[in-house]
Amino acid sequence: MDWVDPAVCSLDYRLRIIGRLPFFKHLSADVIAQINDLFYDFDAAAGERIYFEGDEAEYFYLVAMGKVRLSCEAGQGREALLDILRNGEYFGSFATFGGRGYTEDAVAHTDCCILRISTADFERILAEHPDVTRKVLDTVSQRLAKSQEIVVQLSAFSVERRIASVLLRLASKLGEARGAGVLIQLPFSRQDLAAMTGSTPETVSRVMSRFAEEGLIESGRKWVTIANPEKLERLADQGAVN
Repeated sequence: MDWVDPAVCSLDYRLRIIGRLPFFKHLSADVIAQINDLFYDFDAAAGERIYFEGDEAEYFYLVAMGKVRLSCEAGQGREALLDILRNGEYFGSFATFGGRGYTEDAVAHTDCCILRISTADFERILAEHPDVTRKVLDTVSQRLAKSQEIVVQLSAFSVERRIASVLLRLASKLGEARGAGVLIQLPFSRQDLAAMTGSTPETVSRVMSRFAEEGLIESGRKWVTIANPEKLERLADQGAVN
């Protein structure tokens, strides 16, 4: 969906994105309307912090419009960028299942409209709809598996494979088809890419320049186009582009 002003976070749109959450999408429209009443919406300006790593997990959040970045402390004053979330993606912690504190910082990457629900209200939903509990547990399991996959990439992959993997992940979430390629267009710096790949901006610049020379990507200010997705996928999977 294209960018829409956060002030236009309408009721119909709220019902649509809440109803698409993996643990709510099996519920009836009437139940989704009741759940919507438990969500509070607020605007966040680009750069505004939504919560800090370690804060008590009081809310579960949903990106209605805009993009949110998740990061954590990686030691020696370095930041690890974990993800950039778009419309319809959720974040925060399921305190009901032991997530007592947030495990990352959440910052508005662009101007956003955010929905949030308190832990107490989320527990009410689980009590009234036990089938949601199983679906939430499935979701928690999937997110854990994804986190473990990222840890493996950071510890075992070469920097080229890590950067290729992150570019493909961003393309699948945020990309727009451009002929045979995929355009990733958002405020995103070499520092951001370094933070997502456990590297340095200098190394990222060197690898991205080589990718461009090999025809894998094209890039400019605030955009990257994956020009040859097949070769980039081979590099991410096998460490080779031939």
